[in-house]
Amino acid sequence: PPPSHMLQWVPSPKTQLDGDGATAPTELGEGVGTPPCSPPSHPPAMEEDDFQFVLCEGCRQESPDLKLLTCLHTLCLNCLSEKKPVGQCPVCQTAIPQASGIPDMDNLLYKNLQAKLSIYKKICDDGGPSCSRCRKETATVWCSECEEFLCSKCFEDHQWFFKKRSHEARRVEELRAESAHRFLEDSRKSCNLFCSSPGHANQGHISSIYCPTCEKAMCCSCALLDSQHTSFRDIRAESRRRQEELSAMSRELKRNRSGFEAAYAELQDEAARLERAQRETRELIGQRVEQLVRWIRREEEELLGLVEARQEQGRQELARELRRMEGGVLRRMEAGERLVEKMNLYGTEQEVMDMQPFIKDSLQELRRLQPAADGERAQPGDLAECRARLQAL
Repeated sequence: PPPSHMLQWVPSPKTQLDGDGATAPTELGEGVGTPPCSPPSHPPAMEEDDFQFVLCEGCRQESPDLKLLTCLHTLCLNCLSEKKPVGQCPVCQTAIPQASGIPDMDNLLYKNLQAKLSIYKKICDDGGPSCSRCRKETATVWCSECEEFLCSKCFEDHQWFFKKRSHEARRVEELRAESAHRFLEDSRKSCNLFCSSPGHANQGHISSIYCPTCEKAMCCSCALLDSQHTSFRDIRAESRRRQEELSAMSRELKRNRSGFEAAYAELQDEAARLERAQRETRELIGQRVEQLVRWIRREEEELLGLVEARQEQGRQELARELRRMEGGVLRRMEAGERLVEKMNLYGTEQEVMDMQPFIKDSLQELRRLQPAADGERAQPGDLAECRARLQAL
């Protein structure tokens, strides 16, 4: 019997069936039920880059455990468990509502596409795939209903067993000649929906009815036995309606996205403006500081020159004062003390009488002389102006 999850391939062309439902052997080759197996001269290359979207958005690897988050990012269980903090999408940091940090929804689309691409890779491999049943011969036919590669002999048995069913089979060489895009598109067109009732899906009950009340797909038997719900819909129409609903929401999202893109562009412009203002301000600060340093250096040179000038002036004034005191007052006092001393030792009365008045007047004049007080003494080399300018600077 066919498996519960069948990939749907659209045959091109479909195999011809005779009046009893069995496959006509003349369609597939000269032998009875034996398709030709000559490979195409230039099989298309696998477009690896076109199908990167089916990989985990965290580790960029294939995984059988792809989870779809509420933010619509797809990640594998390893990335959801390893990325910190757990409970957030590692791509956009949106919170994951499940307490475990693991979403409940599987990304069935990407998982199934990975499986289909794996089948397509087998088709394109050198030598081709082996028969899924005998596992000895090279497969020449792919049955999309049974999801099996079949050699010529097993294909004849398959057609005889399913002669009352219209299984769609295609030659492997035809599939190899097509692109992966065409392979995936054809697999989407002939989708069979199975009944959601327990046990019916495993038995291959095809569903053609949709119950909007319980929101489930049903086979004809379940619909006839259902006495509670009567407003059934065609399952294909419901599928189209859901797809159209998603498409409408996607168009609305696209319109809304333009507003977010405009806001994002404004934020980028603002960030660029701030960056530009910061760079210009830093350059201006550097220029002004350099100007200030140059000005301070000039002030330093002027102040140092003024200090040198005041110091030289002070040295000259002190030298004059020292010379005045040394050559004037001190020497006069020394000479007066020496003259009086010699007068006392060697002077005659006549010399005393003649010279005493003159010497007395000179000594009185010297005695009236007093050294200048600290506050009255001249301050040679005054640096007050330099200190004032330094304080102002």
